[in-house]
Amino acid sequence: MQQLARKTRFLLSTLIVLQISAFSLSAEPLHQSAVAMPDAYSADAARSILEQGGNAVDAAITAHFVLAVTLPEAGNIGGGGFMLIFKNNEGDFIDYRETAPALAHKNMYLDEQGDVIPYKSLFGVHASGTPGSVAGMWLAHKKHGSLPWKTLVQPAVTLAEEGFVVHPKLASSISRYITRLEKREIEVNFADYFAEAKEGKVFKQAELAATLKLIRDKGQDGFYKGKTAKTIAQFMQQHGGIISETDLVNYTAKSRTPIKADWNGFEVLTSPPPSSGGIAILQWLKMFELLKPEQGLELNSTTYVHLLAEIGKRVFADRAEYLGDPDFFDVPVAALTNNEYLKKRSSTISLNAISTTENIKPGLKESEQTTHFSIVDKMGNAVANTTTINLGFGSGVVVEGAGFLLNDEMDDFSAKPGVMNAFGALGGVANEIQPQKRMLSSMTPSILLKDNTVQMVTGSPGGTTIISSVYQSILNAIEFNLNAEQVVNSPRFHHQLWPKNVIRSHEGLSDKVKAELEALGYKVDERRFGDLHVIINKDGKLDAASQASGRGKSIVF
Repeated sequence: MQQLARKTRFLLSTLIVLQISAFSLSAEPLHQSAVAMPDAYSADAARSILEQGGNAVDAAITAHFVLAVTLPEAGNIGGGGFMLIFKNNEGDFIDYRETAPALAHKNMYLDEQGDVIPYKSLFGVHASGTPGSVAGMWLAHKKHGSLPWKTLVQPAVTLAEEGFVVHPKLASSISRYITRLEKREIEVNFADYFAEAKEGKVFKQAELAATLKLIRDKGQDGFYKGKTAKTIAQFMQQHGGIISETDLVNYTAKSRTPIKADWNGFEVLTSPPPSSGGIAILQWLKMFELLKPEQGLELNSTTYVHLLAEIGKRVFADRAEYLGDPDFFDVPVAALTNNEYLKKRSSTISLNAISTTENIKPGLKESEQTTHFSIVDKMGNAVANTTTINLGFGSGVVVEGAGFLLNDEMDDFSAKPGVMNAFGALGGVANEIQPQKRMLSSMTPSILLKDNTVQMVTGSPGGTTIISSVYQSILNAIEFNLNAEQVVNSPRFHHQLWPKNVIRSHEGLSDKVKAELEALGYKVDERRFGDLHVIINKDGKLDAASQASGRGKSIVF
């Protein structure tokens, strides 16, 4: 029945024709709060913090730590991410992306012949960058929090110590992951910690609870110094890893200025480098505005999908060449989002033919088990937070004695120029491995504003497909006037230059559209991606939704 309802929503979504006007928007103060979360535990915990008088950032910190317990695929204290904040009419971007350890170097994943060693950047201790999540939450709390730190971390401690009931989808993910490790003969300790997590059973994590207690009581020093830091460093030494106590104590989360740009009567507040996503969604949205026919386009029609795929080729060519950690590489943000540049960039796009992939070059002379959540509080503050350990369950390695999974974010660097990573994204010198450098990311938490009032909070997991999920969620809400449930469940598609002429798509595109795309020369690869969690302000009332295919929960209260 749920699947039938979902397909019905998809069908209704495809029949909605382009509308230039979006919502009747209000700048009035909000009298509601809303959360859109990847699971019920994080949703309920975030709501509780807001009802205790906490703000959106307080709720985000609590949700983040809860997800480290109940969403081990991606929730974490062993990874990193980005938190986009709009509070008191100002934007802030907390960059808590992982960094390369001091002993990392650009050839660390190459063999003697200079070829990339399979799986070395994906599984085991060598795959991990220095975690940033705890420092990110600490910085967000120092700058924007209102409730005591201990209050915000305690719900996660309780869930780790007393246990939580394992969702069927989590149990299935764990089982499939263990099988995949066995088939590939990858020796990590994941099963030692998670094999007992069975559907409908209470799952406790004593080591993780002890680590969270240290974080609760000592703040970020409870992770980056003392017992936990020594445990991590000793575990690394025992297994040939390179993260040291020095790497941990030297890690810093950073507050950066968000990218802010006008589009279609809105202000788009989005993610700056080392995210590639903010620049990418602005390029996509702006080129779409330049190229869409005056009579409009039907949602998910052949021409609509083709146009956005053609734009995607150019976006990902620029991504590979120009984007990296801004502390190490001068990223030309203004030039890449300049309207005149984008006019020239889009001038070779035809609505009737595919451009030659090999001819798409940079224009100037990035798991899919990432997770995202969105929050708006009654004061009108908003948080869009995307966090990850890269692929599902990260490196597959749990730090013995500390109980948390390590990331495999080193794969998001360019192991070798011109060689694709796990998501098929090409990289170059801008994203090569260097000590203390942050790896390029596709995570794109974003907020839409009008008259300095939050109109939409959006974001998604999905590796490089994050960018497509985010910009299409914005188009679906603004151009097509879909409500939150329609936005998160409407079929999405993705094209990123390589693989050549391949459009990845959710189920829901019509047979006619798929046939016409194939006639143009595309291959349609029907595989679901992303897990959108969106909040929309419609006429001063909040509308929130979490994608039906996940295990998320959204609440307006």
